[in-house]
Amino acid sequence: MSIKSTNFALQDAVFARSTQFFALLVLATLVGIIASLVMGAWPTLTQVGPRFFVTETWDPVRKVFGGLAPLWGTIITATIALVIAVPVSFGIAVFLTEMCPPVLKRPLGTAVELLAAIPSIIYGMWGLFVFAPLFAETLQPLMTATLGKLPVVGIAFQGSPNGFGVFTAGVILSVMVIPFIASVMRDVFETTPPILKESAYGLGATTWEVVWNVVLPYTKAGVIGGIMLGLGRALGETMAVTFVIGNAYNISPKLFEPGNSIASSLANEFNEASDPVHLSALITLGLTLFILSFCVLAASRWMLSSLTKREGKRT
Repeated sequence: MSIKSTNFALQDAVFARSTQFFALLVLATLVGIIASLVMGAWPTLTQVGPRFFVTETWDPVRKVFGGLAPLWGTIITATIALVIAVPVSFGIAVFLTEMCPPVLKRPLGTAVELLAAIPSIIYGMWGLFVFAPLFAETLQPLMTATLGKLPVVGIAFQGSPNGFGVFTAGVILSVMVIPFIASVMRDVFETTPPILKESAYGLGATTWEVVWNVVLPYTKAGVIGGIMLGLGRALGETMAVTFVIGNAYNISPKLFEPGNSIASSLANEFNEASDPVHLSALITLGLTLFILSFCVLAASRWMLSSLTKREGKRT
């Protein structure tokens, strides 16, 4: 074997070991994070047990802690964000890929991407000083007077017009996740082979029919991935939610009432938590958020796997 071949073999071995090390480093970091969270949450998990996740009371003075209110706030705000953000992002992606004039396509696409670069605290300040007062003065009374009178669902849109609450936090989150979902949708829509769309147009299909029957089926895996990316951002967002959610350990069917989320609870109390019981309860909330994010990821993988299997059966 020549010296040159030996050098190439050595370089390949070093490269393979290096990439293996980096992959194992990521796995070790993940295991370390999980271990630290479990160790910190262990006193609460062993002493309080499952009652922690179904108890609403959060009283550091009496050392009574329940994580139901932050968990409820996290899920509700993320759900509101997706309900608003997904159709808006879909519309943005369709316009940019199918109907936007060429001269506007690049500026508008860049503007959408720049929204993702805005720090979350800026969104929180905008929500606190601009959106919350506007919402309290105009939008919230209008929604209460209209949607609030509907049977059953109307109770969700009732409450005092103070501008702060779970709904406001959900709206701010939707503005934050729209750039992520819209950018992913736009990119995956552009991967659709032009011949498929041209064939549909040639058969007389409208733009909506092309998008719904050609583009979406071809890119559904990427679309789901973009939605899950936005959901992950909404679940873990901290500062923007802390500014506008009201920071009250409260569970209410009224979306205009103040509430709390896991991330905002950690941001508000972690630095001041000197009592070990209080600190363990907060770390348990962090572990809950980690598990919730993992469940979202697992659900997205399951959905993608199911879609792939159904496509195989059709074929």
